[in-house]
Order: sequence, then structure tokens, then C-alpha cells
Amino acid sequence: MLPWKRLLRPLTALLLTAAVALVPATAAHASTAPSAGWNDYSCKPSAAHPRPVVLVHGTLGNSVDNWLGLAPYLKDRGYCVFSFDYGQLPGVPVFYGLGPVDKSAEQLSAFVDKVLTATGAGKTDIVGHSQGGMMPRYYLKFLGGAAKVNALVGIAPSNHGTDLNGLTNLLPYFPGAEDLLSTATPALADQITGSALLTKLNAGGDTVPGVHYTVLASKYDEVVTPYQSQYLSGSDVHNVLLQNLCSLDLSEHLAIALFDRIAFHEVANALDPAHATATTCASVFS
Repeated sequence: MLPWKRLLRPLTALLLTAAVALVPATAAHASTAPSAGWNDYSCKPSAAHPRPVVLVHGTLGNSVDNWLGLAPYLKDRGYCVFSFDYGQLPGVPVFYGLGPVDKSAEQLSAFVDKVLTATGAGKTDIVGHSQGGMMPRYYLKFLGGAAKVNALVGIAPSNHGTDLNGLTNLLPYFPGAEDLLSTATPALADQITGSALLTKLNAGGDTVPGVHYTVLASKYDEVVTPYQSQYLSGSDVHNVLLQNLCSLDLSEHLAIALFDRIAFHEVANALDPAHATATTCASVFS
């Protein structure tokens, strides 16, 4: 075996290991895990919360595990909450969000239509983690989603890609590495800084008119790096560094979506800005 091929295997394994940081240690299949009352298609949005919330999981996540904390949090506050699986690869159960991002955006489009039909709402709000915070932007920009979405809240989103703390800079030195990633796990390749998908997505501006954007980032994020790459530019964008709200917040890429109630409070503020309250370290008790 050529020397570079021996090196390619551990490099690819490292990239996948970094991505696995997105997944809870005890993954459960979405069809069997409890949903704590969300995905209730009989739910009708209230006057206080007139838009259903669609939750979009991250790479290697699924519609249940990614939202065991945030979905009940929003449900308890009166929202109709829905989640779905996307980006499935043949023969790979439980771990989703691995297919091409543009195809996953088509799945999101179909799911939003399903939710709007069931609830009777005119628009939805989308909250996504990691890839799930970036992929909806493709839906908004290229698939007509802007007419159906009021707000997009990205939690540690891969908006401008990741270099995995510099690891992806090594790919050009290993012939075939990028092709291997694209073939085996297209979504990972799509999220590398400078990918064709991200170049297309971000050309001409980060945002589209009519949608309110919020980005929640942590300086301790070890997967989408540098963390500033998560931020968006635009006239209707609110970029938030959680440590500016609570210096004691130590959440990294996974924890920010699973149980960070500082982040949860900011999500609630973004969904209902008219009744927003200051987010502080005390928000963990709210």
C-alpha cells in the first residue's frame, strides 16, 4: 500500500470522529424513542405562538436525540414542535444528516409543507443545529422556502464551513481524500470550508429578504471552527456569542443543542422577540 493511503485512513477516521461529536452517546432510533409530546400533528398554533417550530438535527444526529432537551422546552412554552430525519444513507440507521446537503434541503421543503398543511399555519419557524442550521438556508435561497419561513435560528451552524481546527487543511496533501469523503459522506464534504456547496450557498450574500436570522455560537465549539465562521452577515441578522451572555457557559458543539438553557432561552427570544427577556447566567433556571 502506498504511504499516503496508509495516512488517508486515519485522516478520514479523524474527520468522522470529529463529526461524531455531534451525536449523543446513547443514540436511539427516532421511530422508537420517546418524543415527549412533540410531533403532534393535531397541535394547532395559538395566538401567542402562531407559527409551528420545525427542528432540524445536525450531522450524524436524528429527529429525537438531537432535541431531547429543546423540544420539550419549547413544547412546555406553548409551541407546536416538529422534527424529522433527513440525509439518510442506504444501510446506515440512526445516524442521519450524511447525504448531500442540497438533497436534504429538498426533504426539509417537503416536511415544512407537511407541517403547514397539518397545522393550518401560513409560515413556520426553523431551529437547526450544526448542519441543521446551515442546510435550511439552501431551502430558503433556492427552493422557495423564504415564502414559508419567518425565522431561522442556527445553533452552532456550519454556515461558512469548518476546518475542524485546521485538520481539513491537510486534505490536499492526500490524493483521493476529498473524493473519498464526497463519496462516503457527502454532507461532511459539503461542510468543509470552501466546498462547492458552500460557495454556491454564500454567493451574493448570506441571507434572503423577509427571513429573520439568529446565530448562537460558543467559543468552545470544537467542530465548526473557527467559531466565527458560524456568523452571518445581513441587515436582519442577530449573531450571539453565548459567553457574552454568561461567561460561565462552557458548552461545546454538542452540549449547546442538548442541554444549554442559555441557548434555549435565546432560541425562545428569537421565536418571540416581542416578549424577549434578557438572557443571563440565571436563565438556566427559567
